[in-house]
Amino acid sequence: MLSRSPRGVSSCLRVSSRDRHNVLQNTRRLSSYPPLQSGHNRWSTIKHDKGKNDAAKNKQRSTLANEIASTSKLHGPDPNSNPHLAAILGTAKKAGFPKASIEAAIARGQGISPSGATLESIMVEAMIPHSVAVVIDCQTDNKSRTLQEVRLSIKEHEGTVTPTSYLFTKASRIIFQAREDIHAETALETVLDLNVMDAFDDDEGRVIMLTELNETFAVTERLESQHGLQVGSCDIVWEPNKDTMVELGEETTLERLDHFMGELQEKFGVQAIYVNAAQGKISDTLWADFRQKFGQYRP
Repeated sequence: MLSRSPRGVSSCLRVSSRDRHNVLQNTRRLSSYPPLQSGHNRWSTIKHDKGKNDAAKNKQRSTLANEIASTSKLHGPDPNSNPHLAAILGTAKKAGFPKASIEAAIARGQGISPSGATLESIMVEAMIPHSVAVVIDCQTDNKSRTLQEVRLSIKEHEGTVTPTSYLFTKASRIIFQAREDIHAETALETVLDLNVMDAFDDDEGRVIMLTELNETFAVTERLESQHGLQVGSCDIVWEPNKDTMVELGEETTLERLDHFMGELQEKFGVQAIYVNAAQGKISDTLWADFRQKFGQYRP
């Protein structure tokens, strides 16, 4: 959909034959919209503000769930012997994160469901309208149910199940704990000789790096030894290739994509959704809301 020990980091490693150094950036354009009447304006403002608040809550919950699962996987499920997990759980409880969701995230980090059944990883690839490619990562103890629900959702949104992973690059995403004195530019200079695909700072001041899968340990070890950067989480992601990004041309296109991804997130076992959509003509505000809603780290 993660200080680090060699054993913990190794869970993120897989040998990759690709050697890419391209910086992945979203295409940005500005678009203006005609003003609405005052009554509609007021409702639009209320709706927009509510949407932003809901998006912020969804992003926070998604981030917390991933960090809990990652820390459970790396250092164990017991907060008494895993201080980093204890700290995240404290943050989650203050944020009102449901107890059942916390338990499910801890279990997921151990590769099991809350009931104790072993989780199986599956991936679904699809193409949806406007030639947007999708890769859906799932972890489930009921493979048939998850595949059936995901494929049905794709069909209902006029999509087709078909290979699309060739339009993406499988990468290791490392999220370091925030440090006021260390930013992405400084961190990147330290690992220029390694296969780092990109580095950037998120809204919370954390350095996020995308690396080749077989460079994860080398990157984390060097940044910890030279800058004292501690890994907050690490996971495997599918980064869309820059030359295959699809620019969204209309607001309605984004609305359909938003609806599709929102519905998928509710499906049993779905952990992460990756699309090769770029901002195109979508306004900065709508694009930022979309990215926040679905927990997209890239600025």
